[in-house]
Amino acid sequence: MSVLLALTAAVLFGLGTWLLLQRRLTRIIIGIGLIGHGTNILLITSGGGAGIPPVIGKGDPEDFADPLPQALALTAIVITFGVTAFLLAMAYRSWQLTHDDVVADDVEDRLINARLRRDGDVEDAEAAEREHATDSAGDDEQ
Repeated sequence: MSVLLALTAAVLFGLGTWLLLQRRLTRIIIGIGLIGHGTNILLITSGGGAGIPPVIGKGDPEDFADPLPQALALTAIVITFGVTAFLLAMAYRSWQLTHDDVVADDVEDRLINARLRRDGDVEDAEAAEREHATDSAGDDEQ
């Protein structure tokens, strides 16, 4: 049974990651949901088999269920809910402004990337000039 749950978690992680790489906010939101469900399955599966409630004085401590994976699963649920609510608000605002949910490229990112590429080209040209000047100085000495 745990192999089936591990496979289910892997499929949910894979599909969620694929949906996160799309350009539509609705697909990104669904991808976050799938990754959240995969995380919950993985955490609950890691807790091992069922056991009795971990209340001290009520049974043998070796028969207790591990509460840590359950606490981590609840934390994952809360985080997934918060991120989903934020993305839904962002998608709603995007729909209000543009009547579309496509995530557009940021113009500033493109400008920064072009500036970095241009700076790299200038550094390459300066290094080539220094190398050429060193070679020319070496030729003059001979």
